[in-house]
Amino acid sequence: MSERLLVLVRHGQSEWNLKNLFTGWKDPNLTELGVTEAIAAGRRLKDEGLSFDVAFTSALTRAQKTLDLALNEMGQSGIPVTKNLALNERDYGDLSGLNKDDARAKWGEDQVLVWRRSYDVPPPGGESLKDTLARALPYYVQEILPCVLRGQRTLVVAHGNSLRALIMVLEKMSPEQILKRELATGAPVVYRLNADSTVASVKDLAG
Repeated sequence: MSERLLVLVRHGQSEWNLKNLFTGWKDPNLTELGVTEAIAAGRRLKDEGLSFDVAFTSALTRAQKTLDLALNEMGQSGIPVTKNLALNERDYGDLSGLNKDDARAKWGEDQVLVWRRSYDVPPPGGESLKDTLARALPYYVQEILPCVLRGQRTLVVAHGNSLRALIMVLEKMSPEQILKRELATGAPVVYRLNADSTVASVKDLAG
């Protein structure tokens, strides 16, 4: 039986991560550190003896570039890649492009904390984590999971909040638990699934 392998990777550091800006659907590129993190992710996966048949990523440059760099490091640049905005980062709406400290000065620390760390309260004009789940999870169930269950070794490179949506289901987490789950940039999380799509094992390859 071929293995049911699913690996999730958050993109490497972006220019706006570095500047402490709310990013969301805005499209900054990777920093030099982000490029290094992406290449290191590929090296870690290669060192684990892993290879892939298919890959999925978002419609945003920082995730696509992380995927390209990781696959190139693995010598796997030719595999089919599907890009879809269902895997995009949470849309921060009116906060997008603002420095997080400036946002706290404008709306108050408590309000910004609610927008960042609540499950179902969206920032003005944006999405809550619940909203992000509502678009990422159906895509996972309809497009990504069938590949894994068919025995296609599957790599997903996306964003902190869209990946939280997948992790919430995979690890059967509550809304409270998933809010506390941090994902390091460029750190692969390796899942092997059972035939019924539950998790047989999970391994974090954070460096």
